[in-house]
Amino acid sequence: SIGDRSITGQVARDQMVGPWQVPVADLAVTLSDFLGYSGEAMAIGERTPLALVNAAASGRMAVGEAITNLAAAAIAAIGDIKLSANWMAAAGHPGEDARLYETVKSVAMDLCPALGVAIPVGKDSMSMKTVWQQDDEERAMAAPLSLIVSGFAPVTDVRLTLTPQLRSDRGDSDLILIDLGKGANRLGASALAQVYKQVGHHCPNLDDPDALRRFFEVIQELNRDGMLLAYHDRSDGGLFVTLCEMAFAGRCGVSIQLDELGENDLAAFFSEELGAVIQVRHSDTDSVLKTLHDAGLGHYSHLVGHPTDDQRIEVMRGHRSLLSSGRGELQRAWSETSREMQALRDNPACAEEEFARIADSEDPGVQVVLSFDPANDVAAPMIASGQRPAVAILREQGVNGQIEMANAFHRAGFESVDVHMSDILSGRVSLKGFKGLVACGGFSYGDVLGAGEGWAKSILFNPRARDQFEAFFQRRDTFSLGVCNGCQMLSNLHQLIPGAENWPHFVRNRSEQFEARFVSVEVLESSSVLLQDMAGSRLPIVVAHGEGRAEFRDSAHLAAAAGDTVLRYVENNGAVAERYPANPNGSPNGIAGLTSEDGRVTIMMPHPERVIRTVQYSWHPDDWGEDGPWLTLFRNARRWVG
Repeated sequence: SIGDRSITGQVARDQMVGPWQVPVADLAVTLSDFLGYSGEAMAIGERTPLALVNAAASGRMAVGEAITNLAAAAIAAIGDIKLSANWMAAAGHPGEDARLYETVKSVAMDLCPALGVAIPVGKDSMSMKTVWQQDDEERAMAAPLSLIVSGFAPVTDVRLTLTPQLRSDRGDSDLILIDLGKGANRLGASALAQVYKQVGHHCPNLDDPDALRRFFEVIQELNRDGMLLAYHDRSDGGLFVTLCEMAFAGRCGVSIQLDELGENDLAAFFSEELGAVIQVRHSDTDSVLKTLHDAGLGHYSHLVGHPTDDQRIEVMRGHRSLLSSGRGELQRAWSETSREMQALRDNPACAEEEFARIADSEDPGVQVVLSFDPANDVAAPMIASGQRPAVAILREQGVNGQIEMANAFHRAGFESVDVHMSDILSGRVSLKGFKGLVACGGFSYGDVLGAGEGWAKSILFNPRARDQFEAFFQRRDTFSLGVCNGCQMLSNLHQLIPGAENWPHFVRNRSEQFEARFVSVEVLESSSVLLQDMAGSRLPIVVAHGEGRAEFRDSAHLAAAAGDTVLRYVENNGAVAERYPANPNGSPNGIAGLTSEDGRVTIMMPHPERVIRTVQYSWHPDDWGEDGPWLTLFRNARRWVG
């Protein structure tokens, strides 16, 4: 959550999955453009610990893991996948050169040709060894051979991307393990072995490239036919971790049966062989199993259980219970290391607040309440007129959200004009011909803190720019929008904006960290021309900022701003968000956006321009159409201009 994962407005699948935003996505998916549904998928495979047992196996498994991750996207053929191979080895260290040669030969000469997959690019780091003197003795430390595989492929339809989120709202369903290890259940170099400070003698391997190819093809077929509700590759941690992560994302329980997976419970549950777990409707189970059988995978496909509503992870061998634990308890254990790291890196109070949410079994997840119909294009009559009023898409150093902002206004019927601050300062561009002014978001202003403040001062201390902006804000036929950095910038221009005297200053997030989140906001009744007829709605939206906390001089200043507030962060149950991360920056009263007294100037920290299409959402209700609810904000602007 400390890297911007909504930038460009072309992200269709990020790390966080489902209404509870659990970071278990198998891959990333981006859109090719702002109109269609084609895109690109990216995933990583790495199995470095296996090299301690079998170097060639670690390389082959890295390729296999990248492909089982990519299988979650709609990819026309396995041959469309292109790999980037990052080789790391301690060249010259005894035995490592031979292991490197063996692994490269196995991956490049044997495996990839058998799969029909190319490795057109890669890099290497051949100095993975350090030597030093200590107590007059020479010491050395070498890293094991490592292959990190990055896989890329064109996606035919990003809407078909599968996630690990178990669906408990689709009636009875079953969980099927597709075991590409074919029952070998080798535990060498597994997470389980590492817990017991062991390595082992036999590790997983990609023994049958043809089975992997057939697996990829059958997952694509089942996905195209709408037979799959959820998908998760059996990656690090084995079947147990795979099923737990699926339950965490779906905030449900699972009942698991190990009867078909061999006699060794630990091996069945913790071996990290290639494969995946799929969720299918119970009514489709026989058909799916037949399809797997026809693909030659029938002997290795096993019914292993089903989701439950009681939020418990139950593992059975026959009638004997091997494990019975609450979802919250296991998820807290799974998240403990992250919590400890976060507490050291960020504000520890925020880390604790986020961790505490895991155990809340009453959390309903992201909830959507709409007071309007997103499919109703209120700007349609204006667009039909053929007139496109000009809106200035304003940017400055560090701004990186201008393209998606321009697209949002273009889609709503405006002519989006790229305007850089240097155009204003030099006099090359005047604001006189624009109906709208939009200050876009980004990371920084010249890589300094107080990004928007620096931007604002470049206006306030330049007579030409100051006069231009003041005249624009005084005109009654104009509107303005500031998002993220632009929100900070306009808030610092409040002295030039009529009716903005109660606006706050924006400072560093309470978490002391950049926050990239998918949160919920409530639209309040206000005079904002951009949010008309949207009041009462609770909508998910993305944030991406490091300095978004609204700071007021005192309680009187905060109270005075209440009438200007147009958006506020809310919890999943609708309450005003005061806790992290539902309130991602710590703003009092959940303040996320404000407007001027007459409603012509609106500022907000979240990024509505990045979620105007349903496919841009990390999660959304199944019944949403093409247009996301936030497109209405931009259509309102076009309706207001007339």
